[in-house]
Amino acid sequence: MQFQVTQIEFDFTDDIGDGDTMDDFLTDDYKREIVDETMSTTWEACDEDDLIEEITCASGWCIKSIDYRHVLR
Repeated sequence: MQFQVTQIEFDFTDDIGDGDTMDDFLTDDYKREIVDETMSTTWEACDEDDLIEEITCASGWCIKSIDYRHVLR
């Protein structure tokens, strides 16, 4: 099945050992680019769990929340 993401929130926090989070080092432009790229892609996945896995692997970030629609051919 094909999916188009309509809304997504990534977890841009990641402990790096000294109490800081990745959020302290990431720019808003970088975050926006990841979201925009994800939402502009038509994703091929078997189901919602597979979609989340595909996006996580492609972006390198875990997903906090996601909305999507099925793309009909």
